[in-house]
Amino acid sequence: MPKELSTDSGKITISEDVVATIAGVAATECYGIVGMASRKIKDGIAELLGRESLSRGVEVAMEGDSVSVSIYVVVGYGTRISEVAKNVIEQVRYKVQSSTGLSVRHIDIRVQGVKGGSLK
Repeated sequence: MPKELSTDSGKITISEDVVATIAGVAATECYGIVGMASRKIKDGIAELLGRESLSRGVEVAMEGDSVSVSIYVVVGYGTRISEVAKNVIEQVRYKVQSSTGLSVRHIDIRVQGVKGGSLK
């Protein structure tokens, strides 16, 4: 359900897709993240999403003036998953709150896979 904010100049409507895109971009900017993953795993393999569909790897639930976010990612082989997840949580919380003015109640990081190769 979109969030409507009233100002002196009019109304601002923020949809869940906008929050999902902001969260997806913020997550992919973090070291150790190879990419966003599809929310569904097929045959035990996570589908790596392209840059144009970052919001497909994010679930958003808006409730009042707060939002909960679940992010599905693929991490790079050899990285410490707990540290990568911590950095993603901090980055996503900051970007969503500063861009939308909504408070972030909860962020779940769901690691769908590990991929070898070069990291950013």
